[in-house]
Amino acid sequence: MNNTTSNKRQSNDFFWPSYVDLMTSLFVVMLVLFVYSFKLFKDREGELKQANGELKAKAIELEQITKIRRSLQQLEGKYFKYDPANERHELLVPVQFKAGRDEIQEAYKPALLQAGRTLRSVLKSIKTDQPVRYLVIVEGMAARYPQGDPRNTREEQTTYQLSYRRALNLLNFWRQNGINFSQDRSIELIIGGSGFYGTGRYQGRREGDNKRFLIQVIPKVGRMQ
Repeated sequence: MNNTTSNKRQSNDFFWPSYVDLMTSLFVVMLVLFVYSFKLFKDREGELKQANGELKAKAIELEQITKIRRSLQQLEGKYFKYDPANERHELLVPVQFKAGRDEIQEAYKPALLQAGRTLRSVLKSIKTDQPVRYLVIVEGMAARYPQGDPRNTREEQTTYQLSYRRALNLLNFWRQNGINFSQDRSIELIIGGSGFYGTGRYQGRREGDNKRFLIQVIPKVGRMQ
């Protein structure tokens, strides 16, 4: 009887510390899992807040860009026409250059001057809730010679330079008459020449109309540097 009682006592003495150790270990494991889960939740919550903030910022930016594009519709009229397929404006002044030349003839200068003033006036009139920068691309173009003319192949590369010089002469003409886009910190100006190529060219009988200028205005909303 005494041996039995002694064995039970020893068994109990062994069981309870083991049980306590087990429960302590389980508690520690549960605590670690809780802390880890809480951290994951907080990280996820932070990511969601950041994502929502970014989406809100993008929505505001899109709203501003939409507003700017509506305002740029003021360009359309006597001097500019919007090309929705290529999202750019075509200068409507029917400039005709002599073959292989880049000089702007006097007859076209009054209309080109008014077109430049219109472009500057419209850009200055646009009001937005956030700072905005405009990327203004002035592109010169060239018309091909009649089909089969060997000059189309021989002058293919030089027409890039030719059309670029035409665009440069337009900007120099504007600058000489007080229209200097480069002085405006909100405008980044790019001059380009597409030669015999480029998108949205006239075809067939209207090939000669490719001696023209294209104006592309790309708004960028955000902090100004």
